[in-house]
Amino acid sequence: MLDGVMRRVIDPPLTAIGHHLATAGISADAMTGFSLTCGLLCAGSIAGGNFGLALLFLALGRIGDGLDGAIARATKPTDRGGFIDIVGDFVFYGAVPLAFAWFDPQENALAAAWLLFTFYVNGASFLAYAAVAGRRRMVTNSRGLKSIYFTAGLAEGTETIATFGLMIFLPAFFPQFAVVFGILCLLTAGGRLLLAWKDFG
Repeated sequence: MLDGVMRRVIDPPLTAIGHHLATAGISADAMTGFSLTCGLLCAGSIAGGNFGLALLFLALGRIGDGLDGAIARATKPTDRGGFIDIVGDFVFYGAVPLAFAWFDPQENALAAAWLLFTFYVNGASFLAYAAVAGRRRMVTNSRGLKSIYFTAGLAEGTETIATFGLMIFLPAFFPQFAVVFGILCLLTAGGRLLLAWKDFG
């Protein structure tokens, strides 16, 4: 829901920084690897109960996730880069709920399982829509220049990262955050299914 607004805010500085990094010889794939590494370190910090460090790695990883696309646009975007970027995002999104379950299985395991289920449903609807849209040669830049078709929804990247930040900042409330955000994910998937029914009929 907020990704379109955020893109207009963050794209200009990311584009400038991405250009400088590309000039310095840093590749988009290397930045994607950095982003994923930070995401996994964030999850590992959560599992170990070091939530201050987790917040730091969350911020660094998401900055890196924005910069890899900026570097690619400053050089030459590739399908390989777009593929590993999407896969890296999904790995990170799955690792965070798992880390909370690891940290406190008794309190968090069921809520983490619920959140992972809703991520699965939402991700499936997102990727299936993108696959059909790609076959039909549909394009959109409403979420920035992407390697696959992005549809809008209640639970997008901005909302996910904000929720992860709240979970890390207030870990005792992880179950409540997980339940609410899981509902938003299912509503997003439902809206996307209705959109697909209309667009692909």
